[in-house]
Amino acid sequence: MASTPAQASTGSERSSAGSVQSVDRAFQLLEALADSGGIATLSELSTTSGLPMPTIHRLVRTLAQQGYVRQDTARRYTLGPRLIRLGETAGRLLGSWARPYLAELMEATGETANLAVLEGGEVVYVGQVQSRRSMRMFTEVGRRVQPHCTGVGKALLAQLPEAEARAVLGTQPLPAHTEFTVTDPDALFEQLAAAREAGYVVDDQEQEIGVRCIAVAVPGAPTPTALSVSGPEARIRALEEQSGSSALVPVMRQIAQRLGAVLAP
Repeated sequence: MASTPAQASTGSERSSAGSVQSVDRAFQLLEALADSGGIATLSELSTTSGLPMPTIHRLVRTLAQQGYVRQDTARRYTLGPRLIRLGETAGRLLGSWARPYLAELMEATGETANLAVLEGGEVVYVGQVQSRRSMRMFTEVGRRVQPHCTGVGKALLAQLPEAEARAVLGTQPLPAHTEFTVTDPDALFEQLAAAREAGYVVDDQEQEIGVRCIAVAVPGAPTPTALSVSGPEARIRALEEQSGSSALVPVMRQIAQRLGAVLAP
């Protein structure tokens, strides 16, 4: 039996995997816009997304009507303010999903466990389980910090291509928060290369004197994500000296891998 026009249209909008093609393409366009730093022209979006220009016009018009995309005075397109609410809600849920894993890490180490993502060139803490010890580290969930001087920040930068990581850091001098902060970009990228080889990164009193942090990437997460433990320098160093089944970095990486499997799209 021949398809009606409505049936034919519905079939043409569905991909072989059963998803709706127009929805797939809308999200593909938003991802391309995000990868461009949140601002791009239509021709740039066509190049980066691989979508034809008529499709881009249609999608952008619809996304703009809904507030997910907007046009600036230079006729470039930017991510729209309506995405902020979605991002904030997703961030809170990410912390909730991660809490059992953060609690497990805190119990295994006795130190505060943190989860962070990269957003707008800054590190955002989206989850935390505090140490039970009287002397402990505390970072408010939602707090934003610079990536170059924090363990989670460096673990996030290490997941990016170097050109993208340099763009995140910007062209301004990297500010020193303590005498130990690495402010030379080339020295920082040497640290990031070493972190990729070792599978973890260290913040040695670079954000705050007396505080040491060990961080690892969360593999498989839909956006660069990092897990860390932080505490007084002497206690963290003692954890690093442990070996066998309680060795710090293998424990962290194993928990991060299981968390990444849960977060994977």
